[in-house]
Amino acid sequence: MTLNLEGIFTPIITPFLKEKIAYDLLSYNISKLSKTGIKGIVVLGSSSESVFLSNEEKINILKKTIQVVPKSMKIIVSSGCESTIETIRLTNIFAKLGVSTALIITPSYYIGKRKHEVLKKHYFEIADNCDIPIVLYNIPKFTHTNLDVKIVATLAKHPNIIGIKDSSGDINQLGQYINNTNKDFNVLVGTAGALLGALTLGCKGGILALANLVPEYCVKIFKLIKENKVKEARLLQLRLIPVNQAIIVDYGISGLKYAMDMLGYHGGDMSLPLPISTIEKKEIKNILMKAKFFEK
Repeated sequence: MTLNLEGIFTPIITPFLKEKIAYDLLSYNISKLSKTGIKGIVVLGSSSESVFLSNEEKINILKKTIQVVPKSMKIIVSSGCESTIETIRLTNIFAKLGVSTALIITPSYYIGKRKHEVLKKHYFEIADNCDIPIVLYNIPKFTHTNLDVKIVATLAKHPNIIGIKDSSGDINQLGQYINNTNKDFNVLVGTAGALLGALTLGCKGGILALANLVPEYCVKIFKLIKENKVKEARLLQLRLIPVNQAIIVDYGISGLKYAMDMLGYHGGDMSLPLPISTIEKKEIKNILMKAKFFEK
């Protein structure tokens, strides 16, 4: 099955208030993001703090997302679990609710030395038994397992595996993915710091945590590359790099949520155990001011 995922996707956060999901804030964020030019929403990914959520909470968040997202936009749900069977079960529950595709993170706990053999069996079994197409999710900093070119080229041959989100930041690896898969395979960059390089190589787009903060700028880089205005895109990319490095990479979810509160979105409370200090808040404010995304 082919599905065009060209464009910028926002992997939304889950706002909490007093450790409870704030569905009104979630709706507000989605509504505002939907007007920025993004292609779609990714729900229940790493930015959603999905590892903290029960399956019931995940289903409720997805239902709310589907209610709010315009019909013209795509919804991708992150449904990967450590076990193959649970991944299939959860993905098909989500599929019945109505989503475009599923993002499947690499299992890591028992991966061992038989990586290629285990991953091929895992992903092929999922692709054979899921009711929606799947996108591979490579994020080595969390899984400690990298989906290298050899395994991705093998997995991409399955008709129900339609792409990969790669958050490694390795531009060379992105290029090798493109060289070793067919033109319909959606190679998506997973970090805004590598957006310009990824797009110039031929990536279809990106799933970017920074698009929770400054989606318009991420979309603008995408459009500038489409228009072959590389110089303008480069200047904007250079502006985004320190913001992405500090807030997304260094401070993580807590930094992202705090920065969202400063830029007109709702990050909500920091969920435990992810605190943020007063000093860190000051540093984030200074970073946004320096990038001219925030003024006093």
